Amino acid sequence: QVQLVESGGGSVQAGGSLRLSCLVSGGTFSRYSMGWFRQAPGKEREFVAAIGWSGGTSNYRDSVKGRFSISRANAKNTVYLQMNSLKPEDTAVYYCAADRSNGAVQGMAFYDYWGQGTQVTVSS
Repeated sequence: QVQLVESGGGSVQAGGSLRLSCLVSGGTFSRYSMGWFRQAPGKEREFVAAIGWSGGTSNYRDSVKGRFSISRANAKNTVYLQMNSLKPEDTAVYYCAADRSNGAVQGMAFYDYWGQGTQVTVSS
């Protein structure tokens, strides 16, 4: 049984930084592409970033390019999302997800396993 547990969320002021972590257990982490998604109140869940098996491939939504960075530590079964220059519009529940292909894709339908989410709140 594959489980994903996010951590690192919190409340920060605009311009601040947070680092989210997602620990994966119960599967072969190095054979999952990993993605981060977010859902703000009243809005649909949206893609944020994704990374391939080895970390050599990554993909970002346009609004976070240059501010967010996804990385992974296969030896620790963990994927990270470093978020810098945070804006109030980044406020959302952030979810990590695992995809058994090596695609680093944006579509939620490709992801097989999901975490419970961690809240990020950015105040102006």
